[in-house]
Amino acid sequence: MIELTKLNDTKFTVNAEIIELVEETPNTVVTLTTGRKLIVKETREEVTCLVISYKRAIYTSEL
Repeated sequence: MIELTKLNDTKFTVNAEIIELVEETPNTVVTLTTGRKLIVKETREEVTCLVISYKRAIYTSEL
């Protein structure tokens, strides 16, 4: 799970395994495999780094 921020500053967690697409339009839109779209404050690059860190932690048993 990674923590993201909605535009109203509300923090939430999302399962990084179900993220299908991250795009900037100019807001960052995270599309899940379920078809749900989430608009977040983080940039596309920040979301990518969070997912990479999450997966790295899982594969090295640091989580």
